[in-house]
Amino acid sequence: MPIFDSHAHYLDSRFDEDRDTLLTSLLSTDVCGIIENGTTAADSHEAVALARRHNGVWAAVGIHPGEAADAVQGDLTVLEQLAADEKAVAIGEIGLDYHYEDCCPRETQQYWFRAQLELANRLSLPVVVHDREAHEDTLRFLQEYRPAGVVHCFSGSVEMARELLKLGLYIGIGGVVTFKNARKTVEVASEIPLDRLLLETDAPYLAPVPLRGQRCDSAMIRYTADTIAALRGISIEKLLDVTAENARRLYHLA
Repeated sequence: MPIFDSHAHYLDSRFDEDRDTLLTSLLSTDVCGIIENGTTAADSHEAVALARRHNGVWAAVGIHPGEAADAVQGDLTVLEQLAADEKAVAIGEIGLDYHYEDCCPRETQQYWFRAQLELANRLSLPVVVHDREAHEDTLRFLQEYRPAGVVHCFSGSVEMARELLKLGLYIGIGGVVTFKNARKTVEVASEIPLDRLLLETDAPYLAPVPLRGQRCDSAMIRYTADTIAALRGISIEKLLDVTAENARRLYHLA
């Protein structure tokens, strides 16, 4: 069963003791692909380096909204340089996060979101979008710039998902779909066209039931896939095959 993890953070400190060993093991068994997402310019540099060490890992380079307060103008140049690497396949993780109001001013987040959407469009690269409690503004920016890409760990409504699909975007679903309180995510995972669905972990976060609370890794996608396959009345094998192909298509991978 080819597991393609469209969104992970293996540079997180929780992987410091076994990062490369774990990735080698995952990629030699059930996992056929992983997108490692940068959150700062420096972190994005490390994401590309990690991808270059492992066949089957690719990098998205970008400034996360939670890190936007510390970004400087020169970071855009760094991201553009990193994006030229053959293992860099997207601009991400970028977007808006209004959950913690004191984390970064909304205006600053919006400045960097806009700047990185412009960069992605100029470089003809897809984007990996973070949207937390910022649905209206996120949709507004995506409608304005109309990039290729995915809204990862999607937490919006079915109605918002329909608007994103009109823009040609993909929807990323992770372990949250297995949680008891995940009504909206279940509705979205049940309805969206299969050819617009990506599976993800957001590792090391959001491990699915029955492993909730553990350090998440890409192999755990099988639980997420099992839940979604049951919702849609298809086999887990078909779901994994289709979502892996979706990821390859979005990121222009052979």
